[in-house]
Amino acid sequence: MNSIRNTAKCVSISIVSAVMISCASNPAPLVNEASKWPVTEDEFLASLPDDVFPGSRSRIPLVKREDLDEAGKEGYDARVSPDTTSLAGLQGPGGLRLSGSRNLDETLLDARTKELARLVVSREMNQSFEWTVHEPVALRAGLEPDIIDVIRHRRPLHGVPEGDASIIQLGRELFQENEVSPETFARVYKHLGKRNLVDLCQFMGNYTRTAILLHTFDVHLPYDRESLLPIE
Repeated sequence: MNSIRNTAKCVSISIVSAVMISCASNPAPLVNEASKWPVTEDEFLASLPDDVFPGSRSRIPLVKREDLDEAGKEGYDARVSPDTTSLAGLQGPGGLRLSGSRNLDETLLDARTKELARLVVSREMNQSFEWTVHEPVALRAGLEPDIIDVIRHRRPLHGVPEGDASIIQLGRELFQENEVSPETFARVYKHLGKRNLVDLCQFMGNYTRTAILLHTFDVHLPYDRESLLPIE
């Protein structure tokens, strides 16, 4: 039952897009929203958190067309075109994706970082199948057993290298709180940079989608393979 609740909770954040939006923006609500709306643009901008850019309404500025490659320019133009099908244009998940790799096969993230993120998602989703088949992959990619145990048992992050700790904390906040604190965003952004952080969010969204599939169809490990993840 806990697995079902956790799965439903993660479905509600709309997987990839919601992961990226949580990373990008966590605006503070206006006081007494019911009586304040509609508000003026000046009032709205004054309500934004200090780390949110007014132009993009997120934690990174709007991407500039001249900074994109040809494929990126096509994506940019599609979102600003008068007949665009995008619901949010550049000020939503599509705009955020333009700051990442055009194709995740071209990501600069290494295998160790991707496997770290996968284990974080598996832990937070209580997904023992995905964890168990990927823990050996993570070890081969160079992820240290001590760090794996920190994730497995949700231990405090004391002593974990800053970059790894920031990614683990990002995942914990995303799945447990459905938001990312300014402090955690600043830490992981400093470690990864804009492009890699956008890619990381996309990978985490993909891993979440896999976990939902496995939970929904109740996929079991083979009879001779013991789960490596204690289910909470």
